[in-house]
Amino acid sequence: MEVIRSLAIFILAGICEIGGGYLIWLWLKEGKPLWYGIFGAVILAAYGVIATWQTANFGRVYATYGGIFIVLALLWAWKVEGFKPDKWDIIGATIALIGACIIIYMPRTTS
Repeated sequence: MEVIRSLAIFILAGICEIGGGYLIWLWLKEGKPLWYGIFGAVILAAYGVIATWQTANFGRVYATYGGIFIVLALLWAWKVEGFKPDKWDIIGATIALIGACIIIYMPRTTS
């Protein structure tokens, strides 16, 4: 159950980071109204708070998040922007996700 909770936190954090960044991108690059940027900044701040809900230390959480972010960014690009990931995107994202899960979920021995 703890792994499911942790994954849910990573996914929520990723949606906030990507969604907030996307709104700022739309404001600055696509000429959307200022409120896109403001709302994006608020969502990005929420991402920073949500990441603290993880129980592991900062370095391990952020290293793991990097791998999960890769997968989420490709999914976002596919579903929101119509970008179709190719086999190399999928292979790379799979490797990153496996590495991320090893970093955060493998049992640790105490010294």
